[in-house]
Amino acid sequence: MGVSVLIVDDHPGFRSMARRLLEADGYLVVGEASDGASAVIAVAALKPEVVLLDVQLPDRDGIEVTRQLREHAPACQVVLISSRDASDYGRCLDECGARGFIPKSELSGAMLAELLATAD
Repeated sequence: MGVSVLIVDDHPGFRSMARRLLEADGYLVVGEASDGASAVIAVAALKPEVVLLDVQLPDRDGIEVTRQLREHAPACQVVLISSRDASDYGRCLDECGARGFIPKSELSGAMLAELLATAD
């Protein structure tokens, strides 16, 4: 069985595309959420191994959600995603406790696997 993933993004089209892409590469997408509050609830209920988390959400930013998840679900690995470049966020990405960052345009199962295998 593949690595379990929760996809958090406010755009249904992106969530659908990410689900198809990750499932095709053997990941088990256990759920989706459209905002930070729903993400925290979904992580508690579904206990995914990985959360693919958009930095820009309607109710709070993904950096704050990452900090919250690191506190309440430390075993869960958070990978931040955005349509913007990582440099737009400065040191926040490194300091929030996320496993790493993937630009949405570069998302793939292989890229996620590489990040999960190498980042520490």
